[in-house]
Amino acid sequence: MTLTNGPEKACFILNPKSGVRSTVSVPDLIGQHLDTTRWTPEIIFTERAGHATQLAQKAAANGARLVVAVGGDGTVNEVARGLLKTNAALGILPKGSGNGLARHLGIPLALPQALELLNTPVFHRIDSCAINNHPFFCTAGIGFDGLISSVFAQSTKRGLSSYIALVVKEFRTFTAQAATVEINGHQLNSDFFVVAFANASQYGNNAYIAPMADIQDGFLDVCLIRHVGVADAIQLGYGLMTKQIASSGLAEFHTCSTVEVKSPQPQHFHADGEFMGTATEFKVQLFPESLEVVASLGANVKAV
Repeated sequence: MTLTNGPEKACFILNPKSGVRSTVSVPDLIGQHLDTTRWTPEIIFTERAGHATQLAQKAAANGARLVVAVGGDGTVNEVARGLLKTNAALGILPKGSGNGLARHLGIPLALPQALELLNTPVFHRIDSCAINNHPFFCTAGIGFDGLISSVFAQSTKRGLSSYIALVVKEFRTFTAQAATVEINGHQLNSDFFVVAFANASQYGNNAYIAPMADIQDGFLDVCLIRHVGVADAIQLGYGLMTKQIASSGLAEFHTCSTVEVKSPQPQHFHADGEFMGTATEFKVQLFPESLEVVASLGANVKAV
């Protein structure tokens, strides 16, 4: 915990369109639960895609010690990327449908409890990553993951049930894509259903793509999933939700700090669940201890 002689600046960046709980009045909750002897709050609403990054950069430059992302995984990603190479720490009030990074960091999903965590902050440094220069902090992926992110971005429905419905629909017609994965000096050539890159352990909604991932160890966990049939898909889904994907026989794991993927056909890809576009070549890098965050003492992270 940082000791100060008075309240420090805390900037709350709100995405008014995030998640499935948009009726919650976050400004009212901040007024009720935030310790103003610890923090002097400023509340700003985003107006467009990418705006949260600009607001976070400005808040850090103006001396905010804490910049809080209020929204889903996309908002958290935008705010976090704005805080790289600054002296401000990331806080999260989870208000999305997946909340992957918040769950990994042990941040309560109930907003009053998440605010209480900020009142007695414990600061941690975590790794960050980038896929083709797009920062991510939780997971990124190529193949079926990327396709789903593209389809979900166009959907007007949010929530776990809507996401599962899209997964089932797209699975019926998706085929594994040829790719070469270069990792730790070795080349792996195959048709891949998913190539996932995990800094944290899960996508969100407690779907664990890499249960062993450590967000502070300086390594990416790369999950390779090749052909997946209908029966395999059921087993894969069970493995994701029970942290047993590594023992399912359907996934292969590697650890590294850099990985490159080449594909003869353009593939969809995502960063923290947000669709980033298509490409035939991918470079994924990890940057150790590059972001400061406020997280729960009970989470699998070490305090600064």
